[in-house]
Amino acid sequence: MRLRSIAAVLIAVALATATAADVAGRQTATFDAKIFAALKWRNIGPYRGGRTKAATGVRSQPNVFYIGVVNGGVWKSDDYGRTWTPIFDDQPTGSIGAIAVAPSDTNILYVGSGEGMQRPDLSTGDGVYKSTDAGRTWTHLGLRDGHQITQIDVDPRDPNCLLVAVLGHPYGPNEERGVFRSIDGGKTFQKVLYRDVNTGAADLARDPRNPDVLYAVLWEARLGPWENSSWTGPGSGLFKSTDGGATWRPLTKGLPTFAEGLGRIGITVAPSNPNRLYATVDAGTLAGIYRSDDAGESWKRINDDPRLVARPADAAEVRVHPTNPDIVFVPTIAAWKSTDGGVTFTGWRGAPGGDDYQRLWINPDHPDVMLMTADQGAIVTVNGGATWSSWYNQPTAQFYHVNTDNAFPYRVCGGQQESGSACVRSRSDDGRITYRDWSPVGVEEYGFVVPDPMDPDIVYGGKVTKFDRRTGQVQDVSPPRDGDYRTLRTAPLVFSPTDRRTLFFASNTLWKTSNGGLNWTQISPDLTRDTWMVPDTVGVYRDRPSAQPRRRGVIYTIAPSTIDPNVIWVGSDDGLIHVTRDGGKTWTNVTPPALQPWAKVSVMEVSHFDTYSAYAAINAIRLDDTRPHILRTRDGGKTWVEIVTGVPADAPINVIREDPQRRGLLFAGSERAVSISFDDGERWQSLRLNMPATSIRDLTIKDADLIAGTHGRGFWILDDISPLRQITADIARAPAYLMRPATSYRFQNKYPDTPLPPDEPGAPNPPDGAMITYLLGTDAKGPVSLEIVDPNSGEVVRRYSSDDPEDAPVAGRNHPDYWLRPPARLGTTAGMHRFVWDLRYPPPAAAEFTYPISATPYDTPKTPRGIWTLPGTFQVRLTVDGRTYRQALTIRMDPRVRTTVADLTAQFTLSKRIDAAIRRLAEAVDSARRGLGSAGNDRAATERRIAALDRSRAALVTLLEAVQQVDAKPTPTQEEAAKAAIAEADSLMSS
Repeated sequence: MRLRSIAAVLIAVALATATAADVAGRQTATFDAKIFAALKWRNIGPYRGGRTKAATGVRSQPNVFYIGVVNGGVWKSDDYGRTWTPIFDDQPTGSIGAIAVAPSDTNILYVGSGEGMQRPDLSTGDGVYKSTDAGRTWTHLGLRDGHQITQIDVDPRDPNCLLVAVLGHPYGPNEERGVFRSIDGGKTFQKVLYRDVNTGAADLARDPRNPDVLYAVLWEARLGPWENSSWTGPGSGLFKSTDGGATWRPLTKGLPTFAEGLGRIGITVAPSNPNRLYATVDAGTLAGIYRSDDAGESWKRINDDPRLVARPADAAEVRVHPTNPDIVFVPTIAAWKSTDGGVTFTGWRGAPGGDDYQRLWINPDHPDVMLMTADQGAIVTVNGGATWSSWYNQPTAQFYHVNTDNAFPYRVCGGQQESGSACVRSRSDDGRITYRDWSPVGVEEYGFVVPDPMDPDIVYGGKVTKFDRRTGQVQDVSPPRDGDYRTLRTAPLVFSPTDRRTLFFASNTLWKTSNGGLNWTQISPDLTRDTWMVPDTVGVYRDRPSAQPRRRGVIYTIAPSTIDPNVIWVGSDDGLIHVTRDGGKTWTNVTPPALQPWAKVSVMEVSHFDTYSAYAAINAIRLDDTRPHILRTRDGGKTWVEIVTGVPADAPINVIREDPQRRGLLFAGSERAVSISFDDGERWQSLRLNMPATSIRDLTIKDADLIAGTHGRGFWILDDISPLRQITADIARAPAYLMRPATSYRFQNKYPDTPLPPDEPGAPNPPDGAMITYLLGTDAKGPVSLEIVDPNSGEVVRRYSSDDPEDAPVAGRNHPDYWLRPPARLGTTAGMHRFVWDLRYPPPAAAEFTYPISATPYDTPKTPRGIWTLPGTFQVRLTVDGRTYRQALTIRMDPRVRTTVADLTAQFTLSKRIDAAIRRLAEAVDSARRGLGSAGNDRAATERRIAALDRSRAALVTLLEAVQQVDAKPTPTQEEAAKAAIAEADSLMSS
């Protein structure tokens, strides 16, 4: 029985064993998507590029480039790579393998989805897309079941004539693979080169002088269900067409055969001499760089350096200089260059052990302008490779997992594919999250990065290392590797939620340490399959020696209970689930019978509310199953049910998490997006919101924030999920409802004296202030008002109205990322609305200044900010159509501030006195201005009075800013200055 039947089997088992009361008691709930429209994901970077497979430029526009990130969508630069803009984020997939610009119409772009490589962390796509307006809008064309598009070639004479190389399913056979041709712009495709269900197309090349001459590479390759398993077959080879791709014939003379080890080939044509072809050939001892000088009819190996074909499964690139056929480039682990026709190569870019280059595009008219991509992103040179642009301007990092620390503000951490590790601050003190706010933490790139819950400057990761942020040193603290010790790239590492000293680590057995890795105790036997039936998807390769069953699995996920320290659940990558209830002394196999071998248990989550409820995210893509699978048990694993209703059918699940505060509130991450369930998984709906389609590899919850670790677009935070914790069917039906706000913190943004340029890469901070969320069942009939009230004094600290003028100094107006922030005015339409109170009183100035204040010691705005409120509990009052709704709001100080309550009170008291004086002066200025035109008024004297009042007011505004800019008691100098300035103001007003 294939895993494709898992849904029907598990549901049948669950229904047969569930009681009638259990079924009747399950409340299902989904909500209209517009209810959550006000929620926004916030990308925090890091701005460090990830694996980028597709790359092209525009011949006639040497400043314009396009790149396709394997799980980050399509990006465009029009400034030689200085900045990159995403142009594909509204599409249903982010996995990109190929991009082509039509030479005869540069507004026409074709994009092939799917990575087009064979590797254990890949994501598949859903066919070919087209844009006719340079990437502003897109249309899906077809080839949906191709899964991986490796190359697209457009006829230079006709933008509607194109060839598409389709590699096919990476883990199983399928018909939609090979080379396809379209002559109607992608409306229809014809399969023009095909061998069998196991062989796909890996590369295309065209004779630039005779576009009817084409070359194609077929590659027979299959990834196996267990990590790092793969096979090739006799279908691989090089083919040529002389009729525009209608017919093809093989080219074999001088090339290795499958019996000699032939695998993947990469092909290119020298533009200045189309008879000269180069190929990278994977062929065991016969591997190397091959050259043809007779348009592919015969070949000769000219270089056998193994470094030039070091990564045949995911990079087989070779390119030739546009005007010199002897200058050859080979991007691989490093980028290599030859000036003698491939006989010798020298390192041209990168270090051997480092960058893993993928693609190279050379502008035919400006050969010194090149675009190259790598596992770290895309770079551009305009001087032939002497210098390059940065790849630290692309937020396309590939993370395997995500964790947070207990610093304040908290940091988000993970291991990045081929780039080590990173911990990124969730908010910056400088207004925007930039390179100043993230750093590597000494952990290998694969898998888990786990900060110590008692010391955020200590970070564990890998298999296992310990990093000390204070010294920058890394210590190996791994368990003893005796006997049959197996690990993979993503070995799980988890701190116990009930004992912050206990750290769990898994190989094929489970380990724990309570002293930072100095000593480890093995607390389980091997919890993987001893033997198994070879999955059907292995197909024709099942008799290969490397496909024979043996114990090769690992524990892939650890889920310790948040309630009982003795309860631990684990899942393996070969499809087993175990649980212990005595701290590891004994283990029970609770695997559902329908769970097939090598259906990977990607993430397990034990309920925060009882130890017998648990969830398992099952990723079965390695069994050629791209459907979602989430399992749930409520009886300790005796019975399981699959809970995926509402999840898109083509969304393999990587992670499942339960909210720690609301039982039954679940979040799932798939290869496309985040989904949410409010009823313990009975029904799901999308929580993608504004996030681009990308592979969600992990989720975690920190306080009131939901954090996603993606494998192609870095880290994302959904700030303040309080509304998701509170929403019910009754609330959704109510005429209006004010959500209970999350605890807010008073931050002083410490903007630098010289801000970074606006085009410097950076990510937005969360809003500064208290995020207030409310629902309107229908459009409000009148104004909506919001008041912040001090419950002790009854004072209205701040009042907002939907009738406030658009230019009112309300929350967020001056924030550099205003586009992502809640609106400046209260919303009145049906649905969810978010508004930010900046934790301040109203600004004190009611009139504009006439006196120039730019010469004052501080850069004071013409409309000064209101003073900070003191920390404490306030009441929020929302009034809609005559009805008032109330909630409590707690405000706390930034925990890093050590100022006492008494000193903060002294600051507040002095600030209120200054504020009151400024308001009196503003009224006096307004009064004097109104009298300028009165009969008998001495205009010159009045203007002198206004100027004197304004000078006094400007001095007080400057002083107020000085008192308020730091969370500290005012200095004696400030107190004396305030006393004198207020006395002067009172004197002026009374004179």
